[in-house]
Amino acid sequence: MGVKDEGAAWSIFGYLLSGLIFWGGVGWALDQWLGTKYFLLGGLILGAGAAIYLVWLRFGRE
Repeated sequence: MGVKDEGAAWSIFGYLLSGLIFWGGVGWALDQWLGTKYFLLGGLILGAGAAIYLVWLRFGRE
């Protein structure tokens, strides 16, 4: 694994982590505001899916 590959691995990790944190946070906030318990799970699933899509757009179409 070269330096370029290591940078790509950290970028992928960053996309996945930020997608989960952002959309999970949105889901958690909606749960707190509406008094529900399912928006957090939906936000985490949406964040993971969006992050995987962004990783595919950036690294998977080469």
